[in-house]
Amino acid sequence: MGSPEMVAVTFVGADGSARQCSGTAGESLMRAAVRTGIPEILAECGGIAACATCHCYVEPPWDQRLDPRSDVEEAMLEAALDPTEFSRLSCQITLSPALDGLVVRLPADQI
Repeated sequence: MGSPEMVAVTFVGADGSARQCSGTAGESLMRAAVRTGIPEILAECGGIAACATCHCYVEPPWDQRLDPRSDVEEAMLEAALDPTEFSRLSCQITLSPALDGLVVRLPADQI
């Protein structure tokens, strides 16, 4: 059996610093961030879309490759600090080969 496909992701901090990580296809962006030690992704609810502590901003044109936000995600983003049209909960983004090279920006603060 082959190894799982890896997906490269760049996290850009509020200060402009970029950190590279990779996740496994099928893994949530939040899990990859937590496993890699991205401190801005708090993930207090563990990935069930019950908080907004994994809020991030998906850079265009990557945002167009994602499934639309669910009603639950929309509601949780209302609790996030400074949401924009590019805001997403990283727990609701499933990594796939189509997202290899994904760039997301991180907020200065979570809730």
